Amino acid sequence: MDGKVGMKKMIPWLPAVLGMVLVAAGFLPHRPASGVDLTPFADLPVLQGGRVKPLDTVARAALLMIHGKQKIRRGNKEILAVHWLLDAFARPELSDRDKIFLIHDPDLLGMMGKTQESGKDYSFTDLAPFFYEIEEQNNRALAIEAPRRTRFQSAVVNLSERITLYQRLKNTLQIEGADDFPSELRSYEAALGPGLMAVQAHMKSVKFDRRALDILQHFFSRYRFLAEAGYFKNLPPSSGDHPEAWSNTGEGLVALLGAEGLHPGIADYAQMLWAWRYDRFGEFNRALGRWRAWMETRHAGSLRRSSHEAWFNRVRPFYNGMILYLGVFLLIMGSWLIQPQVLRQAAWRLLVVACAVHTAGLLARIFLQGRPPVTNLYSSAVFIGWIAVVAGGILEKFYRNGLGSGVAAVIGFVTLLIAHHLAASQGDTMEMMRAVLDSNFWLSTHVVAITIGYGLMYLAGALAHVYIFREIFSFSFNEQARQTLTRMTYGVVGLSLFFSFVGTVLGGIWADQSWGRFWGWDPKENGALLIVLWNALTLHARWGGFIRERGLMLMAVGGNIVTSWSWFGVNMLGIGLHSYGFMDKAFWWLTGFMISQAAVIVVGGIRRRRRPV
Repeated sequence: MDGKVGMKKMIPWLPAVLGMVLVAAGFLPHRPASGVDLTPFADLPVLQGGRVKPLDTVARAALLMIHGKQKIRRGNKEILAVHWLLDAFARPELSDRDKIFLIHDPDLLGMMGKTQESGKDYSFTDLAPFFYEIEEQNNRALAIEAPRRTRFQSAVVNLSERITLYQRLKNTLQIEGADDFPSELRSYEAALGPGLMAVQAHMKSVKFDRRALDILQHFFSRYRFLAEAGYFKNLPPSSGDHPEAWSNTGEGLVALLGAEGLHPGIADYAQMLWAWRYDRFGEFNRALGRWRAWMETRHAGSLRRSSHEAWFNRVRPFYNGMILYLGVFLLIMGSWLIQPQVLRQAAWRLLVVACAVHTAGLLARIFLQGRPPVTNLYSSAVFIGWIAVVAGGILEKFYRNGLGSGVAAVIGFVTLLIAHHLAASQGDTMEMMRAVLDSNFWLSTHVVAITIGYGLMYLAGALAHVYIFREIFSFSFNEQARQTLTRMTYGVVGLSLFFSFVGTVLGGIWADQSWGRFWGWDPKENGALLIVLWNALTLHARWGGFIRERGLMLMAVGGNIVTSWSWFGVNMLGIGLHSYGFMDKAFWWLTGFMISQAAVIVVGGIRRRRRPV
């Protein structure tokens, strides 16, 4: 009997323990498909997109933008992003055959003589015969504004951008097709002296060595191309130079014409790629060790920070959090069918673990960026989900009815899923701030306050969904449950109004300091004001008796529409100081979500079905 009681007490803890095991698994070293630990290489810092980041981030972001995933499958092996990137550098004939280009558009497939039945994954080698047609169609599409492009034109532009990105990566550390780049570098250094003498003689109109000049021009042409094509800068500045004065391999080789010697990073990277190409893994590790030792003595801070970011990438807190939130929701669903008390407790404990993982991810991003939690659309999705989860957890702590845990899990999962898809289109989620947003004070006050308002509004909308569907489909939806949901929703809307109002006022003060006017009727400003007005209208309508419980819920669902438009919609208008550009996929998802919320309002407005006597 005691054993059964002890087992029953352990069940609520079991999902939380399993969740912690899932998170802990991310700390274990990954067994590489190559048999070589690529972690030291993945940690190497480079400059790309205006900030120093590890090669691991470059690889993951590039593969996400090209393939939509951070790993690929090669046969029955799983290849990590940094492994794929190394192959693109050193063995492009191998990575060219990886089917990483996803094509869905039927017209684009038809242009290449393909059908949807023949598959949607294609390699660089598969696409090579159609490069001329793709480029021609891309040039035509670029002449049209993004919102006016057809589905086919948008697909062509997207494919062309991914192909260009892949080609730039292949020509960053060495020119594609260089079988022995270290030997080429030695030939270049040997040709410099005679070639420069020939140049000087030619400029003085005296006899010069034509062959020496031609050889130097050949090298210069190759390395100028490498300098222009390079996707990132892998050579940190020398002592005394500006901290951001990084250069890529091509720029370093061109600069050698007037420099004293070859940058050590050029030779070490060349040796690493040569060793990787020919499976000389011992030599690969020795060259990598030399380069890391050089970085440790001159740029230890950059190396340490990039190592932290690469570790953050490997742990994947937000992906794990998404899985844990799904587990919480399933437990809550199960609690409505069997063992309500036990499964509700289990869901609460797992929610605490999921929120802790979510929080740790947020804090890690703040540390790595040196910025407040919200800096772009990606981070706003992560933060909105976190706010909703924390608020939902507080509601669950007070009411202990499973509703707080359930809605928190749904919003946490959905917002992290949105963030995941934003990362696929954005690439680097820790991108540099725009100049007008480069203020930690206002990011910590105005942006955070506004985003808290967003998160609370979505929480109120989720609670309203529970009310509406329980009223329609559940016979056990009694007066007490209705009053509890009403109080929860009303309180959350009130908090959303407070944070939205404070955030909007702070935004006006920031605008006055930045642009010399408090309010300019910018679309983003209008969206923020619309949330404030909608929340105020909802509260006053309820307070004044113009609406009852169901009316409050319908207006809370309407708040989802208003908030979604203010958060995403105004950013895609292509106008205003806060425009982030039109996003085709996001537009259709946003439209679908808003239509679904309007449908819920219509369904909720219909008189509920008659209850049995």
